[in-house]
Formats: sequence, structure tokens, C-alpha cells
Amino acid sequence: MAGSKLVLEARVSINGFILGLSVVVIPLIRTWFGRHDWVFDYLTETPGKIAISSHIALINGLLLLIYKGPLYKVAVRACFLGVTFGCGLIITFSETTWTHFGWYMCSLSFFHYSEYLVTAIINPRSLSLDSFLLNHSVEYTLAAVSSWVEFIVEKLTVPELKQLSWLSVLGLFMVLCGEGLRKAAMLTAGSNFNHIVQNEKAQSHVLVTSGVYAYFRHPSYVGWFYWSIGTQVPPVVQLLCDDTVCATARSVAVWHRWAATVEELDRAIEGDAV
Repeated sequence: MAGSKLVLEARVSINGFILGLSVVVIPLIRTWFGRHDWVFDYLTETPGKIAISSHIALINGLLLLIYKGPLYKVAVRACFLGVTFGCGLIITFSETTWTHFGWYMCSLSFFHYSEYLVTAIINPRSLSLDSFLLNHSVEYTLAAVSSWVEFIVEKLTVPELKQLSWLSVLGLFMVLCGEGLRKAAMLTAGSNFNHIVQNEKAQSHVLVTSGVYAYFRHPSYVGWFYWSIGTQVPPVVQLLCDDTVCATARSVAVWHRWAATVEELDRAIEGDAV
């Protein structure tokens, strides 16, 4: 661990995420005033859209006043992920057939935010805006967007295909296990973990063989692989949302990217061992 005190950027990100998450207050206020047709129908109508848009604009204005420069960039990204997580919760607990898409929104936003926060905890020297992994790769972005499009098109045209099923639950299980394994790997590796494969060994680098590394050679990649298959492919949006076309394509793409990265990492490790 890098120390018990969080760096400033981490604290700013927490504030931003919580402010974004406060979007869940909107439907709660509605229920407090005796309107129990809780959320989804309301938020998809004009008044709900105006309420959410106004709330987000207010939060961003507040962030602009509080933070400047690089800190604002951290805060606004964390806030965006918080809003996404909050909207995912709203959909999840609404009486709607879009429930599993709410799972997806929560899973995706939590992954990206927790990548940044955990990096801030274990290796603050490597912390940057890239630690959110929002600019992961063109392939990752295309896969995500294509899965959204496929789900929405099928949901609107053939809604019976998008009912909550055992496949959706399997997807959620894969996401949770993959996320847990990856974060366990990051926390176990500590300052040895970096989102960028290091081709030169630093003096502080040690080969980690304890914890989850005793059972997996590359647990962070294994966790990400199953999370990605779960959240971007079969499970949440694809398995979770039964998007079979994107599921198959994404599985192949993730495997090739994962295999190439692991091969590069193994070469680096073997080079250090020589």
C-alpha cells in the first residue's frame, strides 16, 4: 500500500463520484411527495429529463467553482461515473423490463471509477486521468457502443428477447467475480501494479506470488477478461441483455487483446529474470 492517506486527486474523485451519485435523490423526492410511480416512467418523460439535466448542470457548475485545471478534470470524470451509477440504480430498482441494463450501467461505471480509486491507493505515482480507463482503446469503445445499439434496437423492436433470464444472472455473476478478482489482484500487487506494461524493472518492483497470485499467473487480466465478457458481452449488456451477436464478437476481440498483452508481460518478466 502506498500509505494510509489518500492523495488529493483521490479525495477529489470521491467528492465528484458522490455528487454524481446524488442523482438518485430525484426519484426519492418524488416518492416523498406521495408519487409512488417511482422513477422509470417519470424519468423517461419530459419532466424527468428536465429534472436530471438540471441536476447534472447544477453539479457541474458547482465542480467548476470548487476545482480548477487538472482537479476539475478528475472531478468531472468521477461525477460522470457517479451519475451513470446512480441512473443504473434507479433503473435497477424500478418496475421495468430494463432492469438488467441498470445492472450494466452500475457494473460499467463502478469498474472505471474503482480502477482510478484503487490505483490512487496502491500506486499514486502512476495515477493520471488515464487511470479511469475511459479512453481504454478504440476497440473497447466500439464494442461497448455496438452492444448498446444492439440492445436498444432489439429492446424496441423485439422486446420479448430482452426479458430478464438466467443468462442475465449468469452475466452478473461473471461481472462480480471478474471485478472482485481484478481488484484483489491490484490490492495484492500494490505499487507493483501498473495499467501500462513496464518493460524495465524498477528497483521497487518485486515478483508477487502471494494471495490471488498463488492461483493465477495474471489475476488482474483474468479478472478483466471475465468482467469484460460479462459486462460488455454475454452478461450485462450482452449475456445480461442477451446480445448474442456482440457477445460473440466481443469475446473473440477480448481474447486476442488479452493474449497479446499477457505475452508482452511475460516477455518483460522473463527479461527481468535473466
